[in-house]
Amino acid sequence: MKQFIKNRKNQNIAVLIEKRKNSKGLVVIEHGNSGNKEQQHIDVFADAFKNNNYDVLRFDATNSFGESDGNNPDATLTSFYQDLEDVIFWAKKQDFYKEPFALCGHSLGGISILLYAKNYPQEIKFLAPISSVVSGELLMEKFCSQEELQKWKEDGAREYLSGRGFIKRLKYGFVEDILNYNILDYVDKIIMPVLLIVGENDPSTPVEHQKLLFDKLPGEKELQIIKNAPHTFEEPNHLNEVYNILDKWIKKNN
Repeated sequence: MKQFIKNRKNQNIAVLIEKRKNSKGLVVIEHGNSGNKEQQHIDVFADAFKNNNYDVLRFDATNSFGESDGNNPDATLTSFYQDLEDVIFWAKKQDFYKEPFALCGHSLGGISILLYAKNYPQEIKFLAPISSVVSGELLMEKFCSQEELQKWKEDGAREYLSGRGFIKRLKYGFVEDILNYNILDYVDKIIMPVLLIVGENDPSTPVEHQKLLFDKLPGEKELQIIKNAPHTFEEPNHLNEVYNILDKWIKKNN
Protein backbone atom coordinates (compact mmCIF):
# COMPACT_ATOMS: atom_id res chain seq x y z
CA MET A 1 0.00 0.00 0.00
CA LYS A 2 1.43 3.37 -1.06
CA GLN A 3 0.30 6.72 0.30
CA PHE A 4 1.51 10.25 1.01
CA ILE A 5 1.96 11.75 4.46
CA LYS A 6 3.18 15.18 5.58
CA ASN A 7 6.48 15.89 7.31
CA ARG A 8 7.12 18.71 9.79
CA LYS A 9 7.71 21.11 6.89
CA ASN A 10 4.33 20.24 5.34
CA GLN A 11 6.07 18.45 2.48
CA ASN A 12 4.65 15.28 0.97
CA ILE A 13 6.50 12.04 1.78
CA ALA A 14 5.68 8.92 -0.23
CA VAL A 15 5.50 5.84 1.99
CA LEU A 16 5.13 2.19 0.99
CA ILE A 17 3.70 -0.25 3.54
CA GLU A 18 3.89 -4.00 2.94
CA LYS A 19 2.05 -5.99 5.62
CA ARG A 20 2.46 -9.70 6.36
CA LYS A 21 -0.02 -12.12 7.89
CA ASN A 22 0.88 -12.98 11.47
CA SER A 23 3.71 -10.46 11.33
CA LYS A 24 6.68 -11.03 13.63
CA GLY A 25 7.68 -7.37 13.67
CA LEU A 26 8.16 -4.11 11.84
CA VAL A 27 11.15 -2.69 9.95
CA VAL A 28 11.58 0.88 8.68
CA ILE A 29 13.96 1.26 5.73
CA GLU A 30 15.57 4.47 4.45
CA HIS A 31 17.55 4.87 1.22
CA GLY A 32 20.62 7.05 0.64
CA ASN A 33 21.16 10.43 -1.02
CA SER A 34 19.63 10.68 -4.51
CA GLY A 35 18.04 7.27 -3.97
CA ASN A 36 14.46 6.11 -3.60
CA LYS A 37 12.40 3.50 -1.79
CA GLU A 38 12.24 1.14 -4.78
CA GLN A 39 15.87 0.92 -5.83
CA GLN A 40 17.13 -2.59 -6.48
CA HIS A 41 19.19 -2.83 -3.30
CA ILE A 42 16.36 -1.36 -1.21
CA ASP A 43 14.06 -4.04 -2.67
CA VAL A 44 16.58 -6.67 -1.54
CA PHE A 45 16.68 -5.25 2.00
CA ALA A 46 12.87 -5.28 2.08
CA ASP A 47 12.66 -8.83 0.70
CA ALA A 48 14.94 -10.16 3.45
CA PHE A 49 12.56 -8.78 6.07
CA LYS A 50 9.35 -9.73 4.25
CA ASN A 51 10.55 -13.30 3.86
CA ASN A 52 11.07 -13.37 7.62
CA ASN A 53 7.45 -12.23 8.09
CA TYR A 54 8.14 -8.59 8.95
CA ASP A 55 5.87 -5.70 8.01
CA VAL A 56 8.01 -3.35 5.90
CA LEU A 57 7.69 0.44 5.89
CA ARG A 58 9.92 2.24 3.40
CA PHE A 59 9.71 5.78 2.13
CA ASP A 60 11.20 8.39 -0.20
CA ALA A 61 13.10 11.02 1.72
CA THR A 62 12.45 14.59 0.60
CA ASN A 63 15.07 16.24 -1.60
CA SER A 64 15.87 12.97 -3.35
CA PHE A 65 14.84 11.23 -6.59
CA GLY A 66 11.69 9.51 -5.42
CA GLU A 67 8.05 10.57 -5.24
CA SER A 68 8.38 12.91 -2.24
CA ASP A 69 8.63 16.69 -2.39
CA GLY A 70 11.84 18.70 -2.59
CA ASN A 71 14.88 19.06 -4.80
CA ASN A 72 18.01 16.93 -4.55
CA PRO A 73 20.45 19.90 -4.38
CA ASP A 74 18.76 20.83 -1.07
CA ALA A 75 19.43 17.45 0.55
CA THR A 76 21.07 17.40 4.00
CA LEU A 77 21.60 14.75 6.64
CA THR A 78 19.30 16.76 8.91
CA SER A 79 16.46 16.56 6.38
CA PHE A 80 17.06 12.81 5.95
CA TYR A 81 16.99 12.25 9.70
CA GLN A 82 13.93 14.45 10.28
CA ASP A 83 12.01 12.61 7.55
CA LEU A 84 12.86 9.28 9.22
CA GLU A 85 11.67 10.63 12.56
CA ASP A 86 8.46 12.04 11.05
CA VAL A 87 7.68 8.76 9.26
CA ILE A 88 8.15 6.79 12.48
CA PHE A 89 6.04 9.25 14.48
CA TRP A 90 3.29 8.81 11.88
CA ALA A 91 3.68 5.01 11.98
CA LYS A 92 3.12 5.00 15.75
CA LYS A 93 -0.52 5.91 15.10
CA GLN A 94 -1.09 3.12 12.55
CA ASP A 95 -2.50 -0.36 13.12
CA PHE A 96 0.67 -2.12 11.89
CA TYR A 97 3.00 -0.41 14.37
CA LYS A 98 4.99 -2.74 16.60
CA GLU A 99 7.66 -1.96 19.14
CA PRO A 100 10.51 -2.64 19.41
CA PHE A 101 11.07 -2.42 15.66
CA ALA A 102 14.04 -2.87 13.35
CA LEU A 103 15.76 -0.17 11.32
CA CYS A 104 17.66 -0.61 8.06
CA GLY A 105 19.29 2.16 6.03
CA HIS A 106 21.78 2.77 3.25
CA SER A 107 24.45 5.53 3.28
CA LEU A 108 22.73 8.72 4.56
CA GLY A 109 19.88 6.44 5.56
CA GLY A 110 22.42 4.37 7.50
CA ILE A 111 23.62 7.21 9.68
CA SER A 112 20.03 8.42 10.03
CA ILE A 113 18.95 5.12 11.61
CA LEU A 114 21.99 5.20 13.90
CA LEU A 115 21.01 8.69 15.04
CA TYR A 116 17.43 7.57 15.65
CA ALA A 117 18.62 4.57 17.66
CA LYS A 118 20.83 6.88 19.73
CA ASN A 119 17.88 9.16 20.48
CA TYR A 120 15.24 6.44 21.06
CA PRO A 121 17.11 3.26 22.07
CA GLN A 122 14.15 1.76 23.94
CA GLU A 123 12.16 1.55 20.68
CA ILE A 124 14.72 -0.39 18.64
CA LYS A 125 15.05 -4.17 18.30
CA PHE A 126 18.14 -4.15 16.06
CA LEU A 127 19.86 -2.10 13.35
CA ALA A 128 21.26 -2.78 9.89
CA PRO A 129 23.23 0.29 8.73
CA ILE A 130 24.51 -0.59 5.25
CA SER A 131 27.31 1.38 3.55
CA SER A 132 26.64 3.87 6.34
CA VAL A 133 28.11 7.32 6.73
CA VAL A 134 29.97 7.37 10.06
CA SER A 135 30.79 11.07 10.36
CA GLY A 136 30.56 14.16 8.22
CA GLU A 137 34.27 14.84 8.51
CA LEU A 138 35.24 11.33 7.43
CA LEU A 139 32.78 11.45 4.52
CA MET A 140 34.06 14.77 3.21
CA GLU A 141 37.67 13.55 3.38
CA LYS A 142 36.70 10.82 0.91
CA PHE A 143 34.27 12.90 -1.10
CA CYS A 144 36.56 15.69 -2.29
CA SER A 145 39.91 17.39 -1.78
CA GLN A 146 40.37 20.57 0.25
CA GLU A 147 40.73 22.52 -3.00
CA GLU A 148 37.47 21.06 -4.33
CA LEU A 149 35.78 21.79 -1.01
CA GLN A 150 36.88 25.42 -1.15
CA LYS A 151 35.58 25.76 -4.72
CA TRP A 152 32.31 24.16 -3.63
CA LYS A 153 31.99 26.80 -0.92
CA GLU A 154 32.80 29.63 -3.31
CA ASP A 155 30.41 28.39 -6.01
CA GLY A 156 27.62 27.55 -3.56
CA ALA A 157 26.98 24.19 -5.20
CA ARG A 158 28.88 21.28 -6.73
CA GLU A 159 28.11 18.91 -9.57
CA TYR A 160 29.61 15.44 -9.58
CA LEU A 161 29.21 12.11 -11.33
CA SER A 162 27.38 9.47 -9.34
CA GLY A 163 28.49 5.87 -9.14
CA ARG A 164 25.55 5.06 -11.40
CA GLY A 165 26.81 7.42 -14.09
CA PHE A 166 24.53 10.47 -13.84
CA ILE A 167 25.19 14.04 -12.79
CA LYS A 168 24.16 15.03 -9.27
CA ARG A 169 24.23 18.48 -7.69
CA LEU A 170 24.46 19.46 -4.03
CA LYS A 171 24.46 22.86 -2.39
CA TYR A 172 27.27 23.74 0.01
CA GLY A 173 24.70 23.64 2.79
CA PHE A 174 25.06 19.85 2.63
CA VAL A 175 28.67 20.20 3.82
CA GLU A 176 27.89 22.73 6.54
CA ASP A 177 25.15 20.45 7.85
CA ILE A 178 26.88 17.08 7.76
CA LEU A 179 30.03 18.35 9.50
CA ASN A 180 27.87 18.66 12.62
CA TYR A 181 27.45 14.88 12.79
CA ASN A 182 29.77 12.16 14.07
CA ILE A 183 28.10 8.96 15.24
CA LEU A 184 31.32 7.93 17.01
CA ASP A 185 30.56 10.62 19.61
CA TYR A 186 27.33 8.81 20.63
CA VAL A 187 28.20 5.18 20.04
CA ASP A 188 27.85 4.26 23.73
CA LYS A 189 24.08 4.90 23.40
CA ILE A 190 23.70 2.41 20.53
CA ILE A 191 23.22 -0.60 22.76
CA MET A 192 21.03 -2.80 20.54
CA PRO A 193 22.43 -5.43 18.12
CA VAL A 194 23.98 -3.85 15.02
CA LEU A 195 24.76 -5.43 11.65
CA LEU A 196 27.17 -3.43 9.47
CA ILE A 197 27.49 -4.30 5.77
CA VAL A 198 29.86 -2.55 3.36
CA GLY A 199 31.35 -3.13 -0.06
CA GLU A 200 35.06 -3.95 -0.21
CA ASN A 201 35.54 -1.22 -2.85
CA ASP A 202 33.26 1.42 -1.34
CA PRO A 203 35.00 4.78 -1.99
CA SER A 204 32.85 7.05 0.21
CA THR A 205 31.93 4.99 3.30
CA PRO A 206 34.82 2.51 3.14
CA VAL A 207 35.65 -0.55 5.20
CA GLU A 208 38.05 1.50 7.34
CA HIS A 209 35.19 3.78 8.46
CA GLN A 210 32.97 0.82 9.28
CA LYS A 211 35.74 -0.75 11.37
CA LEU A 212 36.05 2.48 13.38
CA LEU A 213 32.36 2.25 14.21
CA PHE A 214 32.39 -1.51 14.74
CA ASP A 215 35.25 -1.34 17.24
CA LYS A 216 33.38 1.20 19.40
CA LEU A 217 29.92 -0.39 19.37
CA PRO A 218 29.23 -1.69 22.89
CA GLY A 219 26.67 -4.41 22.21
CA GLU A 220 26.15 -7.41 19.95
CA LYS A 221 27.61 -6.57 16.56
CA GLU A 222 28.66 -7.97 13.22
CA LEU A 223 30.61 -6.52 10.27
CA GLN A 224 30.24 -8.11 6.84
CA ILE A 225 32.33 -7.01 3.86
CA ILE A 226 30.99 -7.75 0.36
CA LYS A 227 33.95 -8.71 -1.83
CA ASN A 228 34.55 -6.41 -4.84
CA ALA A 229 31.34 -4.45 -4.18
CA PRO A 230 31.08 -0.62 -4.50
CA HIS A 231 28.99 1.76 -2.39
CA THR A 232 25.67 0.74 -3.94
CA PHE A 233 25.11 -2.96 -4.60
CA GLU A 234 23.94 -3.67 -8.16
CA GLU A 235 25.61 -6.91 -9.28
CA PRO A 236 23.39 -9.97 -8.73
CA ASN A 237 26.07 -11.79 -6.69
CA HIS A 238 26.50 -8.75 -4.42
CA LEU A 239 22.76 -8.41 -3.95
CA ASN A 240 22.41 -12.11 -3.19
CA GLU A 241 25.16 -11.92 -0.60
CA VAL A 242 23.57 -8.91 1.09
CA TYR A 243 20.22 -10.73 1.16
CA ASN A 244 21.73 -13.84 2.71
CA ILE A 245 23.59 -11.86 5.39
CA LEU A 246 20.45 -9.91 6.30
CA ASP A 247 18.35 -13.07 6.32
CA LYS A 248 20.67 -14.77 8.82
CA TRP A 249 20.85 -11.66 11.01
CA ILE A 250 17.06 -11.28 11.14
CA LYS A 251 16.59 -14.93 12.06
CA LYS A 252 19.28 -14.64 14.73
CA ASN A 253 17.63 -11.60 16.33
CA ASN A 254 13.99 -12.67 16.23
